[in-house]
Amino acid sequence: MKKIFLILLIIGQFAFAQNNVKQKINNKTQKDSTKVENLDEVFVTANRTATLRKETPVAISKLTTKAIDETKATSMYEIANKVPGILMVNLGNEQHEMSIRLPMTTNPYHLYLEDGLPIRPMGVFNHNALLEIDQFNLQSIEVVKGPVSSLYGPEAVGGAVNLISLKPSIDPEFKFGIQADQWGYRRIQAAGGATIGKVGFHIAGISSDQKNSWMTFSDYRKDNINTRIDYNINSKTRLISNTMYGQYYSDMSGSVNEDAFNNRTYKSTTDFTYRKSEALRTKITLEHDWNVNASSSVTAYYRDNKLGQDPSYSIKWTSGKTTATGQVNSSNFKSYGTVMQHTQKFNFLDAKLVAGLSYDYSPVTYWAYQEDLKANLNPGGTTVNNYQIVAERPDIKLANYTADIYNSAEFAQLSFKPLSKLTITTGIRYDNMKVNYNNALDNSTGTKIYDKVTFKAGANYNALDYAGFYGNYSQGFAPPGITSIFLAKPGTGGTTGVPAQFYYNLVPATFKNYEVGGWISVLKSKLYIDYSFYYMEGKNELLSIKQPDNSTDYQSAGETLHKGIEFGLNYKPSKEWAIRIGGTTSQHKFVNFILSDKPSDPIKNLNCLEMPTAPKWSGNSEVNYYPKWFPNFRTSLEWQTVGSYYEDQINTVKYQGYNIFNARIGYKYKSLEFYGNINNLTNKLYAYMVTRGNTTISLPTYTAAAPRTFLLGLQYNFSLKK
Repeated sequence: MKKIFLILLIIGQFAFAQNNVKQKINNKTQKDSTKVENLDEVFVTANRTATLRKETPVAISKLTTKAIDETKATSMYEIANKVPGILMVNLGNEQHEMSIRLPMTTNPYHLYLEDGLPIRPMGVFNHNALLEIDQFNLQSIEVVKGPVSSLYGPEAVGGAVNLISLKPSIDPEFKFGIQADQWGYRRIQAAGGATIGKVGFHIAGISSDQKNSWMTFSDYRKDNINTRIDYNINSKTRLISNTMYGQYYSDMSGSVNEDAFNNRTYKSTTDFTYRKSEALRTKITLEHDWNVNASSSVTAYYRDNKLGQDPSYSIKWTSGKTTATGQVNSSNFKSYGTVMQHTQKFNFLDAKLVAGLSYDYSPVTYWAYQEDLKANLNPGGTTVNNYQIVAERPDIKLANYTADIYNSAEFAQLSFKPLSKLTITTGIRYDNMKVNYNNALDNSTGTKIYDKVTFKAGANYNALDYAGFYGNYSQGFAPPGITSIFLAKPGTGGTTGVPAQFYYNLVPATFKNYEVGGWISVLKSKLYIDYSFYYMEGKNELLSIKQPDNSTDYQSAGETLHKGIEFGLNYKPSKEWAIRIGGTTSQHKFVNFILSDKPSDPIKNLNCLEMPTAPKWSGNSEVNYYPKWFPNFRTSLEWQTVGSYYEDQINTVKYQGYNIFNARIGYKYKSLEFYGNINNLTNKLYAYMVTRGNTTISLPTYTAAAPRTFLLGLQYNFSLKK
């Protein structure tokens, strides 16, 4: 930690010594993404309207079209991990979880947006939501780190990831590509669009297929299509429609035990677990510019999502036993909603007000029943070779509820400049989430209401043309996901003989975040550095307590602390070279958390212990080379590092983390592009995540990463651009 402070201090002294360096201000969106990021880059996520970086008092990063295109990713984590402060965890076949200012988690503390609109309604969080995204349809990705609940509401705690889709091109454009690796992965992708008169359109689609991979029973299929139509009614009014439809089916291979991991025996213990989904999202937005200082928009949207699964993570097995249980479940929802927003600029203090309201109605159904399984043990009886289905038990319900979720919110944000170099930003939002439920397992009906006012205040001080600083205070708010509430507690319901008990006492988690940061652009904008220091206090954070049989108990109580440093460096010494360095060092601790009040339990609390799956260090850096002597050729070397972390909540065993390298090359010849990626260049043995329970007999489970992987691709790009 001290070394990083010293490095930042030295960099700051060096930057301020460059008094002859002045950055040109042009107030235009950066179109040439080969340029180093600078203070004139425009972001839309942090303030719900286009705002210069130097007037945005939060830690925010953008991945450009060029960065996304050159990555040629098969999964979103390959792109997202390029952002300093993000660790997106690959769970296989585009399934994932996230870590932004929090440990790696599946809890509802990260908000996923598609063109500024949440992918899921509040209360129906799914940590796998980004598997529905078409990477071939992305123009850019903006990531806000830290709570933004004052603008976007619940779940925007660790951060918000906004996926901005491609807009219709002015001139006709079309691209088509194929890619494949040696492990049976194949993908076909196409996109195209044009503007004819007042109407512009863009269509993009992908079809991915995985068979007979390095991990047994890990096939998957994904098909997505996105359409966008822009109708320019006149110079001041626009009508924009977006529609996405996707289908997904994946075997759920799950994790492996320690011996299998160390021996690279990538064999799933199940041949029946799966996840399947069908998603439809459509919206239409009317935008109107009243004058140069005022604009309004109204968005109406509809969602229809069906998710069914027989999840590997729900298998309950106690060491030594030859029986186990599984679970089949289905979660379905529809959403009907609207968002209205107005932006008003004032001459007084160069002020700008963004205000609006939203309403969302989402009926939800969910059911789960038990599977009886046979556990075929390995020699010694401490690990399972494989599970087999003995019987499906729809008569043994583990959950069965319907709920109508009503989300309403009002928000406002005001920014103004009391001094020419000082921008003050304040924001406030009120959220009300009402859940009318019917729980068939205990024949109860009722209403639960979660509401909260969240606030933020921040300031930007741009002392020089090439350097600036910011500070902010922000609040986060996240009610428990409703599925957590209505799942029967371990040891109750089913065949236990104990009436089913539920998590009606779960309460919303709240967070207070304090941060300072800054940016420096020197050497004629060839070197750009940004950094942030954050300190976030959590209260009633939802925690999953893994039980000896792999079941999960939920608690929302106590206090947690999250603090760290995030930094990014972009250096472009010439047109041939581009260097990017980024990372975060952090600490996540239980401050006051009661684990158990049973006298027989050896561990009563987790006070002052580190939270599990919380690396103290993670980072992603890359060197890109575009040789003059070989035009249209590119090559890059990427380094991903993840530090050590505790596998369990009681801090007994650590996983040491990993360092891996990825290489990429590409060459464009006229309209054709040839490319190749090598992921895990050194064929390192590592796991994306390692977890274990809190008992002495608990064994670690490894989410194994792929061996060295060669990806080859061909893309055809056609354009009539003059």
